[in-house]
Amino acid sequence: MAKMLTDVSVRNLRPGPKRREVPDAGSRGLRVVVQPSGVKSYAVRYRYRGRLTKLTLGPTSLGLAAARKLAGDAMFTLARGDDPAEAKRLAKKAQTAAADSFREIAERYMKLEGVKLRSASERQRLLERLVYPVFGDRGISTIRRSEIVKRLDDIEIANGPVMADGVLSVLSKIMGWHATRSDDFVPPIVKGMRRVRASDQARDRILTDDELVKVWRTAETAGAYGALLRFLLLTGARRDEGTYLPWQELSNGDWTLSASRNKVGRELVRPLSKAAQDIIAECPRIEGCPFVFSGNGRTAIGGLSYAKRKFDAASGTSGWVLHDLRRSCRSLMSRAGVPSDHAERCLGHLIGGVRGTYDRHRYRDEMLLAYEALAQLVERLVNPPADNVVSMRG
Repeated sequence: MAKMLTDVSVRNLRPGPKRREVPDAGSRGLRVVVQPSGVKSYAVRYRYRGRLTKLTLGPTSLGLAAARKLAGDAMFTLARGDDPAEAKRLAKKAQTAAADSFREIAERYMKLEGVKLRSASERQRLLERLVYPVFGDRGISTIRRSEIVKRLDDIEIANGPVMADGVLSVLSKIMGWHATRSDDFVPPIVKGMRRVRASDQARDRILTDDELVKVWRTAETAGAYGALLRFLLLTGARRDEGTYLPWQELSNGDWTLSASRNKVGRELVRPLSKAAQDIIAECPRIEGCPFVFSGNGRTAIGGLSYAKRKFDAASGTSGWVLHDLRRSCRSLMSRAGVPSDHAERCLGHLIGGVRGTYDRHRYRDEMLLAYEALAQLVERLVNPPADNVVSMRG
């Protein structure tokens, strides 16, 4: 027959050769489990849907009164028709999810991994604008695949499929990173969720000579945005490399792109042509603003999509994006007779194979000649010599 237990009697229970359970007359279903090793814990025994089940409550150090309360709560849950063990599991899962909100995990990821990413600022903008308002306060383990798909649908309708894939990429990175640090989390993202195939995104667009002339002449009077476009064409730089160009990367006619901002993770020195330096000279250096191309004198130039639409209308061109300037730059270099290796180095591409491993020459002079040849070709296209000019012998 069960006896009324006390804290003292629980403490005095001695282990035997086999595991045993000592019932408590003061609480229905409550047991003290005594292991042969001497470890003791509280548990509650109950029958749910005909099956005898044991729910562990905790070590005896929590006290008999607390154990009786937990056992009473378990029996109340059982009386409502629910399984106390399942209720405890769900409560623990919800507690864990609340402690690990998506925003907290994302901010931890950006703090630890963001410093290594060239696209950290872009990822942060996507999170704040398109992810946090929906998933920020949610526990990361409560976010379901169907909810992610619906969010991507909404983004695709409002911002296009490429933007939706950008958000998917950020979610995948953060959730995959969290999975490597969690015992239980399984990312809900699977293959096949992308909206645009990589092969569909590949572009071969370059500006025609007629388009280049229209773009250049319009850009000459289009302020900071126009200066950025001309600079990208004359350097072959990636959009973000130019957009977020800080004054501190410019010195003595050279542009030293830091490794943290370079896609390939290496420092790149670009010797600027005279024409590119003249564009930089047009940009006012405003105290407190670290960026060369700024629309407000405080931050890097923004609203590029809106600016591009206005520019297209003003220039009478369309169907091209800023990255097409980089491809146009490379094609113009070939037309100007620039050796392929030198042109590739100007764009910041790595030279592979044995040459890339053993050739440590910086090629600064060769790159400068390439950039000057490019600038001269652009000048001839934009301002062609008059047909009626005849050279006279001296």
